[in-house]
Amino acid sequence: MERLTPLAASFLEAEDVDPAASLAIGSLATFEGPAPSFEEFMEAVRGRLPLIPRYRQRLLLTPFGLAAPAWVDDPDFDLGHHVRRTSVPGPGSRDEVATLVSSLMTRRMDRDRPMWEYWFCEGLEDGRWGLLSKLHHCLADGVSGTDLYRLVLDPTPVPRPPVPDTWTPAAPVSPLGLTTRAVWELVGSPVHAARVATQALGQPVRLARAAADSTQGLLRLAGAARPVHSTSLTGPLGGGRRYAWTRTSLEDVRVVRRAYKVTVNDVALAAVTGGFRRLLLARGETPDPRALRSLVPVSTRAPGEESVTDNRVSLMLPYLPVDVADPVERLAVMHRRIKELRAAHEPEAGGSLTTLAELGPFPTVSLGMRLGLRLPQHQVATVTTNVPGPRTSLYALGREVQEILPYVPIADRVRIGVAIFSYRDALTYGVTADHDTTPDLDVLVDGVEESFAELLQQARTSV
Repeated sequence: MERLTPLAASFLEAEDVDPAASLAIGSLATFEGPAPSFEEFMEAVRGRLPLIPRYRQRLLLTPFGLAAPAWVDDPDFDLGHHVRRTSVPGPGSRDEVATLVSSLMTRRMDRDRPMWEYWFCEGLEDGRWGLLSKLHHCLADGVSGTDLYRLVLDPTPVPRPPVPDTWTPAAPVSPLGLTTRAVWELVGSPVHAARVATQALGQPVRLARAAADSTQGLLRLAGAARPVHSTSLTGPLGGGRRYAWTRTSLEDVRVVRRAYKVTVNDVALAAVTGGFRRLLLARGETPDPRALRSLVPVSTRAPGEESVTDNRVSLMLPYLPVDVADPVERLAVMHRRIKELRAAHEPEAGGSLTTLAELGPFPTVSLGMRLGLRLPQHQVATVTTNVPGPRTSLYALGREVQEILPYVPIADRVRIGVAIFSYRDALTYGVTADHDTTPDLDVLVDGVEESFAELLQQARTSV
């Protein structure tokens, strides 16, 4: 029986604490037309289900919270509950697409069913159509969620044949059996922790190095306990969301990267920082150097683990330098801060904390999570996640994917989040914002474009 990790379970807890939050991640893939029939699309998805066992499993709560929720086969699985049809209002342009994405992603998912949805979207301009993929964050992180595209879609215009399907749901676990198993896991928790510790002690050099790195990283993370300076970017959220996106050429991003000897992620974060700076200035607020600390997820997956549907992430918590006016200097500061956090092993420290949580008794860990989530956080002002996507074209029923628009959920006083996603030769910035407090979302999105354009112009001039 596979259970949620404490990290995955925290996404459910966050929804329980915040009635306005929907912790689903997702993206909209748009395809060239004409659209296939909905029945064709449904059968294509059905032919891929054996490749994704989690799509036919739901969460089962353990009595008395003795153990984390478990993934079990859904005996009443019905594909029709998960693959649905919708239409973008005319004329199907950017505004209508953005409204549809925010509307579909804001709705909470039914926890009594497998926690995923595919929306077959018709009516996009120029005869295009779309697939909105929606997964609860407890099921997958950005990397594993993206990898599912490679299973559901095709690498060539020629559709792959359906995968043979022999699935039958496993016999349900009785409440008594579930409770008994949870008790045994709880009793065995110290034994498991001791076994892990013994294995670690068998590699003293590696243990000492990991302990030193984690200690250094934890000291850096402890510094992030200081609240950010107050701005309009943080505060209570309503239940509605706004969504917008922009994109840049990956080749142009590489021009900037080569000119200033930084990373693609540095360039993307600098462009986002420029967008936030413009938003603050447009609101009449001073871009404070301690106002915009961002949660930056960092994948902890080993090579080859991209297809494992769970959450394997750590984090960094840099301040985005919105106070720096010059775009090139802003990029240099961003590069230096990320480099310093990595050198201080902040991601390793975050990974150590999640590992320790998995070794502890779940009731104790769960109680700590609930107490922590019920305290309003003042340490993070935004989230900026960067997920590398497919470098080559994907297809569905012979139609080519033209672009993929990423979506990141927001909650816990974070009013704006940015998902950065690469597909083929484009880098797309998908921005989610609280509907009530961010009517000026276009200022930020336009600011990202303008900020990158300034960097590109400077890079070309310096060559």
